[in-house]
Amino acid sequence: MERVITYIDGFNLYFGLKTKGWQRYYWLDLQKLSVNLLKDNQRLSTTKYFTSRVSGPPDKVKRQGTFIEALETLDNFHIFYGHYLTNTIECQKCGDVFAKPNEKMTDVNIAVEMLTDAFQNAFDTAILISADSDLIAPIKKVKQLFTSKKIVVAFPPARFSFALKEIANSSFVIGRKNLAKSVFPEKVVKPDGFILKRPERWR
Repeated sequence: MERVITYIDGFNLYFGLKTKGWQRYYWLDLQKLSVNLLKDNQRLSTTKYFTSRVSGPPDKVKRQGTFIEALETLDNFHIFYGHYLTNTIECQKCGDVFAKPNEKMTDVNIAVEMLTDAFQNAFDTAILISADSDLIAPIKKVKQLFTSKKIVVAFPPARFSFALKEIANSSFVIGRKNLAKSVFPEKVVKPDGFILKRPERWR
């Protein structure tokens, strides 16, 4: 059986679902999604999820917090955090100045984990859920140094990179069927008995 590690670019996946208007799939059991993407000759070793904590508005912070708590109940599931930097943007038409937050570190964190896992021989196949072309460099390096290892790119809905498709061993777009099979139950029970409920807006 091939050992598989899944690397999930959280915001790339989220914005792909948002573009499609598929809020019902925000409440995703990402471990189950990873399993549903496997072939018959593969087994999942672990899933690595890369995200950043949003800073506002309060209702969005609460929804993300609930989702992350649900993910923390999963076995062999690891969360890696980046951060936000706020850039000042000036409107070219009206001259107004406003703050625009940008999520940072996800691509770097994915690159570090993928290369580390390759050097430690932790996987035979890596599944990357992202369409971020900044990840071409680490994929090239893994393929160069470890010719027997495979990198498969699973594009989120409404997301695609021709450059990533070209460099990967194979690629596909995550379909609605696999998303529908991978949603958490309406209520997720934490180890301490606390019940996490699916946010109303994610229905």
